[in-house]
Amino acid sequence: MPTIALDATDRKILAILQEDGRLSNQEVAERVNLSPSPCLRRIKQLEQAGVIRQYVALLEPDKIGLGLLAYINVRLEKHSDPQYLSGTKAAAAQHQTMSPRVSFSTAVERWPEVVACYAMTGEMDFLLRVHVEDMAHFSRFMMETLLRHPAVLDVKSSFALQRVKDTTALPLL
Repeated sequence: MPTIALDATDRKILAILQEDGRLSNQEVAERVNLSPSPCLRRIKQLEQAGVIRQYVALLEPDKIGLGLLAYINVRLEKHSDPQYLSGTKAAAAQHQTMSPRVSFSTAVERWPEVVACYAMTGEMDFLLRVHVEDMAHFSRFMMETLLRHPAVLDVKSSFALQRVKDTTALPLL
């Protein structure tokens, strides 16, 4: 994926928006010593180039009842018998064209507990970041969802004990 050249002003704009994406264009322009029109033009260019991916509200998990954060390493079967995976010949035909990685990736998109999923190098194939209410919710997710996926061979879980650093801001070098 090609990158675009960012000058010092672009980097200042990005740093400001990473800190507070709700600022008005006028406020951003004042902070970077630009008039509003050129500032807005730069922001629009950064959005169109995909540098600014989206604007969101970041929620506090504890405040909405999601007090347990888990990281789950998942290892998938490398080759799977499609008929075994599906249980029916019609579904087997569909699975023949879908690798375990694609099948798992597609399933993860439907699981609301999973807030981040990364394909990994090394011993495990995927790393999931999962927010759940409590250990009972985690157990249900593991037993009724994750471990029931036909491509899952092994999982290893770790739980966050304390938040030391948690930022969405990327370093602007």
